[in-house]
Amino acid sequence: MNTENQQRNPVLLIHGIDDTEAVFRQMRPYLIQQRFTVHALNLVPNNGDVGLDELAKQVADYVTANFGSEQPLDLVGFSMGGIVSRYYVQRLGGINRVQRFITISSPHHGTVVAYGSRRPGCVQMRPDSLFLKDLNSDAVILKQLNFTSIWTPYDLMIVPTNSSQMPVGQQVIVPVALHPWMLTDSRSLAAVTAALAEPIKLPLLKKKSSQ
Repeated sequence: MNTENQQRNPVLLIHGIDDTEAVFRQMRPYLIQQRFTVHALNLVPNNGDVGLDELAKQVADYVTANFGSEQPLDLVGFSMGGIVSRYYVQRLGGINRVQRFITISSPHHGTVVAYGSRRPGCVQMRPDSLFLKDLNSDAVILKQLNFTSIWTPYDLMIVPTNSSQMPVGQQVIVPVALHPWMLTDSRSLAAVTAALAEPIKLPLLKKKSSQ
């Protein structure tokens, strides 16, 4: 057990639209109790007024400011935060830092709910948006790390709910009734913990050692 604890990376939590880091008020202490070091930041603005690519720069800046240049980390993104995190991983160099990446109820292929707003961040989360098409065009890059998508088939914010499915990595279905419950249900918390405890893929270790 001690060896496992020594190998645990710090965990960075990224919230969704109209949320703050307070949305992790149950998940954060739960992970700390499991002996993870947990970080979270507030994305500003959090209402979709700026593009998700702009918010991803805040993630990159936070990582640079709070972690050593050689420190790997694990990333957990909820809803919009999962897409913001994907942009950081796929476009801003996060692929070289992140070892385990978990999205929770994220609209990887868009949600029709996003048609309810013309704000730039919401437009980017519409089905078939240019932003998502671009991210999904090379989603295969996520094979380089431990990627897990956790979602519920009853989500009224992610429509269709299978938008949270990805052709790479693992998926865990947690059949809760409401979108916010994905951060509080004991099954979700257990799924996140299990994904964070997975051994790092050997190809990633080879890539790290060759740098």
